Amino acid sequence: MTARAPRIGLYGLLGSGNLGNDGSLDAMLGHLRLRYPEAELEALTDAPDGARARWGVRATRMHWNRHEYETAATPQALLRKALGKVVDAARVAAWVRRHDVVLMSGMGAFEATLPLRPWGTPYTQFLVCVSGRLLGTRVALVGVGADDVRSRAMRVLFVAAARAVTYLSYRDGYSQSAMRRMGLRERADRVFPDLVHALPAPPAVPGPTGVVGVGVLDFHGGNDDRDRAHEVHTRYVASVTALVHGILDTGREVRMLVGDRADERIVRLVAADVVARRPADAGRVHSDPVASLDDLMQQMVGLDAVVATRFHNVVCALRTARPTISLGYSAKNAVLMADVGLAGYCHPADGFDPGTVLGQLSELLADADRVSERIARRTRGYREALDEQFAQLDAVLFPTRPDWSTGSGGGTDHGRRPHRPVVRR
Repeated sequence: MTARAPRIGLYGLLGSGNLGNDGSLDAMLGHLRLRYPEAELEALTDAPDGARARWGVRATRMHWNRHEYETAATPQALLRKALGKVVDAARVAAWVRRHDVVLMSGMGAFEATLPLRPWGTPYTQFLVCVSGRLLGTRVALVGVGADDVRSRAMRVLFVAAARAVTYLSYRDGYSQSAMRRMGLRERADRVFPDLVHALPAPPAVPGPTGVVGVGVLDFHGGNDDRDRAHEVHTRYVASVTALVHGILDTGREVRMLVGDRADERIVRLVAADVVARRPADAGRVHSDPVASLDDLMQQMVGLDAVVATRFHNVVCALRTARPTISLGYSAKNAVLMADVGLAGYCHPADGFDPGTVLGQLSELLADADRVSERIARRTRGYREALDEQFAQLDAVLFPTRPDWSTGSGGGTDHGRRPHRPVVRR
């Protein structure tokens, strides 16, 4: 590699409103912009306008077919989708080729815990990884998640993609084991904490504040629940609504938390139910828009406890040392909760009992200071482990340390706040 500024590609579902995906990239950009300030950055995403506005980077649309995520209801739409797969193979290869390194940061790269088709995102991810191997571009999947997948086509695409990359690390041991069960056995990849733990946590608000956070997801089940998606969704909304009413019954207030723009629909449904059934309490249910995980953590530090569904809602709750209950939709929630000593406070999003959750919430609130200290103690080493990963990543992806590499080590400046629209730390 020459002394010119590196060209770094950023791949993923970025800038579309998913706070977890965007927050993982925030953490990676914090390192890249400190370590390689002259790097040329470009995103490959289906929300290029959002990526440009948020991070100030160049951006290319991921799919040629702008209706990629719509159901093909006509022969013409089906033909357009098929043609798009062929065109995307060439487009993705050309995009990968013009970069020295391509990074995918902290997403569920090898999961199908929410509805997913093999020839959608998994296929594009496969194209990125294999193109890197064929064209000499180093591709790194950093701190990604994996889970057991039933679809044979998806397993083939996932394993082929993982075998092709230069660097691969997982956000937990379960993900590493899941990939081995899918057939990836020849790699000796590492496990590090979720990248979001590299983001600075705001100082805690002295409590108690009398407010509990309830994080929601526009939940319809996973790949295996497509035939009963409406039933799953209806039950989930009813259970979350009952949980909010139960919290209000204790005299506490509720702050609704989201992790994606789609989740705001659930917030509106719950709020409307509260207004209809107990209008006097409507002002005790709060919801404010957030644009980043930094915004979300700013809200969380003012809460006495958090009950959350989305994985990165749970991550942020633990990052801010809030007593936490998870209403998980995949194994990753349970693995994370067990790692901080809260294994017994994890319930399935599909079919959790609001009464049981309320009972556990009461337990956590009664011992909140001790629980918070235990969470803080368990997570204290996460940022140091991520510094190790960033140093390892530098050594693998930029081994020649050319002139554009600055600084003495591979760490990140965790204490500096990001400035919008471009993230800097």
